[in-house]
Amino acid sequence: MKHERRVVVTGLSAITPLGVGLEATWEGLLAGRNGIARITHFDPSQHRSQMAGEVRDFQVENWIDGKSARRMDRVMHFGLAASKMVLADAALDHAGYDQNRAGVIIGSGIGGSASIEEGCAVCTEKGPRAMGPFFVSKVLINMTACAVSIEHGLKGPLTALSVACSTGANAVGDAFRVIQRGDADLMVAGASEACLTPVAYGGFCATRSMSTRNDDPAHASRPFDKNRDGFVMGEGAGLVVLEELDHARQRGARIYGELAGYGNTADAYHITAPEPDGDGMIRVMRAALNDAGLAPEGIGYINAHGTSTVLNDRTESLAIQRVFGEHAQKLKISATKSMIGHLMAAAGAAEFVATVMCLHTGKIHPTINYEEPDPECPLDYVPNVAREFQFDAAMCNAFGFGGGNACLIVRRFGE
Repeated sequence: MKHERRVVVTGLSAITPLGVGLEATWEGLLAGRNGIARITHFDPSQHRSQMAGEVRDFQVENWIDGKSARRMDRVMHFGLAASKMVLADAALDHAGYDQNRAGVIIGSGIGGSASIEEGCAVCTEKGPRAMGPFFVSKVLINMTACAVSIEHGLKGPLTALSVACSTGANAVGDAFRVIQRGDADLMVAGASEACLTPVAYGGFCATRSMSTRNDDPAHASRPFDKNRDGFVMGEGAGLVVLEELDHARQRGARIYGELAGYGNTADAYHITAPEPDGDGMIRVMRAALNDAGLAPEGIGYINAHGTSTVLNDRTESLAIQRVFGEHAQKLKISATKSMIGHLMAAAGAAEFVATVMCLHTGKIHPTINYEEPDPECPLDYVPNVAREFQFDAAMCNAFGFGGGNACLIVRRFGE
């Protein structure tokens, strides 16, 4: 499917366990730095898994005044701070655009997790009349998007998504469509997640899909490695600024790359497990390639969903081989989650930011903790050390609980 309106990426931001801001995160990724350690947000000693990718150096007072911050959950703190970073990165922090033609799509998986748990405790222990007036506005999934819209006066399309682990990629893809069809010229898109709280974390532990390598957190997230034993939860945010090409040109914007393709499919198979033959993953990658007008050979790099679970990594590897055929052996593939863990709903957005940076710099960040190859995952996962590699187009995969699949393709910008 061809579209007349071209869409480019002009702003990037990230808040991850490797640092606050694009520069800190990108430097950490290139260095192969580990961002996972024993949980400090709460005492994890009673949980099966006891480690996470925490954002440790985030100072909310650097981004939001005290009164406003107290009325928001941590998930909103991340999203609002990331929005200020991304608009500054796009040189849009002092407006200079039609606010009626600028919108927001920011998602989350659980929303205000800490506020939900705190509110439940207050209601149980003291009664409902003791609950604060900002409980609802702290916990709703759309409130991060709303806070960003209000803060920056973005009066165009405003939505929020929740599609589990593919949310961030879906948000970017949906914002892409908004601009393509002419409903906006500029969109802030991505996701934020802050669910490292006792109940939410305990719930994911109960799925038995998380790593229990508690004695060695630094090596717990090991996508595609034969000895992987589950994913590691993380927190953070990833946002991008997307613009219609002429809009970006007219203001002399820096262009990181052109967003060229988006696919979205459902497994319709199982509430947590991927379809064994990878059908949904195969269809979503092919849909994105078709949308971008690219043959499989046109892709040089894939940022894999790569969760470090036995089933996901095996199925994703199988799906890549079926989509790309012989070219799969030439692809460079890496898993951002090896360093920052699984940022849940924010994963697809933060990993798209990493994908764009790989394309923009010609440097591919590694998959760390890759020590023993898995015969069922026989591809080049750029193990342990970053690699310089020039390529023209990259793919970013995101797959979620419930069977939601999203795929984005970004290519080098050319006139």
